[in-house]
Amino acid sequence: MEEKQILCVGLVVLDIINVVDKYPEEDTDSRCLSQRWQRGGNASNSCTVLSLLGAPCAFMGSLAPGHVADFVLDDLRRYAVDLRYTVSQATGSVPISTVIISEASGSRTILHAYRNLPDVSAMDFEKVDLTRFKWIHIEGRNASEQVKMLQRIEQHNARQPPGQKIRVSVEVEKTREELFQLFGYGDVVFVSKDVAKHFGFRSAAEALKGLYNRVRKGAVLICAWAEEGADALGPDGRLLHSDAFPPPRVVDTLGAGDTFNASVIFSLSQGKSMQEALRFGCQVAGKKCGLQGYDGIV
Repeated sequence: MEEKQILCVGLVVLDIINVVDKYPEEDTDSRCLSQRWQRGGNASNSCTVLSLLGAPCAFMGSLAPGHVADFVLDDLRRYAVDLRYTVSQATGSVPISTVIISEASGSRTILHAYRNLPDVSAMDFEKVDLTRFKWIHIEGRNASEQVKMLQRIEQHNARQPPGQKIRVSVEVEKTREELFQLFGYGDVVFVSKDVAKHFGFRSAAEALKGLYNRVRKGAVLICAWAEEGADALGPDGRLLHSDAFPPPRVVDTLGAGDTFNASVIFSLSQGKSMQEALRFGCQVAGKKCGLQGYDGIV
């Protein structure tokens, strides 16, 4: 029998990455060390990492016809990502992000250009054959539609024997109020450092204790805090922690969070404990920070 896949629902973009020796001053003219096109977007990046780790995975997100879509689709195919659930939109175009990566610090500064591309809808999600998947990860975007998708998965799970239920994770990364309803869905909820700070928390541990009442009964809430590692809090009330695993030299932190999320999902989908998954997530994300792009993380 074909192994069940992990589905990531969310964004794919084109990242135009400019590597500079140090972050430029305003109103100056400087030369890039290098420039490259790279497929980006949280859910899309997580598919790259899952594929490199050896998990069969699928991507569901919006595209619009054109050169940029051709580039990102070709790249997804290069990583053997199943594309049957991508949605071709009649309006808008694929978002493009301009990224400045500083060689000196490894920091990444991102300028997003969203170009009116509609997100996938609950109606699009109705076409997904849920029996193909063991895990579905949803990157928080158009939350009111995504709640309907999550409810569809819940209804599906209610009809399944325990071993056949789909596990669900949700990412709440942006500080938009609309996204906070997503805390109440999923077996695993990833909350970003930005969102934690938005609520006034100053550490991952503080954020988990303060936000845990928003997740559903039995769920695990996870918060990564860059070089301070990551923490998780589950229904037993025990706070778990993993230190970060920084590379000898930080080269490129773009997509480190997506790498962490994918590595945690991969580890949990393989039956590992939350503590093991947290540590694995920090290890793979740390390795990624020492590389340009993703090839070489395993």
